[in-house]
Amino acid sequence: MRARSHCYRSASAGLTEKHTTRRVLSVVLRVGISVGLFFLLIWWLPSFDADKLWPDFNSATPFWLVGALLLTVAGNMAATARWYEVAVALGLKVKPRRMFSHYMAGMFISNFVPTTVGGDVLRMSRLTNDTGDGPHSFASVLLERLSGWIVLPVFTLLGLALDEELRGLGAPTRVAASTAGLTLLALGLILLLVGNQRFGRLVSRRKGWVRFVNGLHMGIDELRAKPRDTGRVLITAFAYQAIMLAAAGCAAKAVGINGLGPIELMAFIPAVLIIQVLPIALGGLGLREGALVLFLHDLGVIDEQAIAMGLLLYFLTVAGSLVGLPTLVFGGQYWQRVSRSRHGR
Repeated sequence: MRARSHCYRSASAGLTEKHTTRRVLSVVLRVGISVGLFFLLIWWLPSFDADKLWPDFNSATPFWLVGALLLTVAGNMAATARWYEVAVALGLKVKPRRMFSHYMAGMFISNFVPTTVGGDVLRMSRLTNDTGDGPHSFASVLLERLSGWIVLPVFTLLGLALDEELRGLGAPTRVAASTAGLTLLALGLILLLVGNQRFGRLVSRRKGWVRFVNGLHMGIDELRAKPRDTGRVLITAFAYQAIMLAAAGCAAKAVGINGLGPIELMAFIPAVLIIQVLPIALGGLGLREGALVLFLHDLGVIDEQAIAMGLLLYFLTVAGSLVGLPTLVFGGQYWQRVSRSRHGR
């Protein structure tokens, strides 16, 4: 038995070491890609001037910076409300304050620990500890994410539809419209597949991790059967993205960009948000800035200002997620003690 236990521990240690090595290599690769994208962007620009990255500060600059940060924090609260509405629709009973703790801890992980899905995994794990329902907790996080993929393309297409000039910009218009269209197409295919009854019967008979996929299938079914709850999810999703558009507008003002109105923000910023989550760069660095240069250049925005705006948006996201540090360190332990005391354990 000792030999078997020793072999098991050795195998587990080996798997952990391999996983750690793979994760480190992934981080190094993504950092390298981000650096490469920045060098490519600078090389591609005809007359890049690093001095223009720093805006001319004036009396209004602190106002716009503080406004952008406050709106980013408000956006985090709205995103938690979106997740809460999904959880309620799926029958999960959990307090909004607790979900905010889990959401911010997950956001901190996503921003400070270079991983694509680590924050979502943490949210799923902590919500499962709260509710005892792993499949529905899994579904709540994924459906909360998917609701954003409905709203972002709609904003882009609506912004383009409202302004004839934006529809005639050439490459920026084509890229934004294509990004929105492909996102809606991918979302539709996912919902058709996972929401299919035959698919549901197939995964319902499986064990292990597949039962979580079945939880997503059941979650889609439950949202279909509850149009009022689904409506609340979409309302909070639109509110969240509207707040983030306002934060982007403040960030633009902070770096000296004055020509972006609500329609321009609506048409192009959601497309930037979609592009930046492609899992090839660290925190979207390089992707976001390149997309902003593409979309804003023909609107009269200096390329260096577009890059500065992208970097500021990244740092605002990082700063806003600092709230998640104490919830990451202490939140899980606190809520576990509360759960044990309520259940007499």
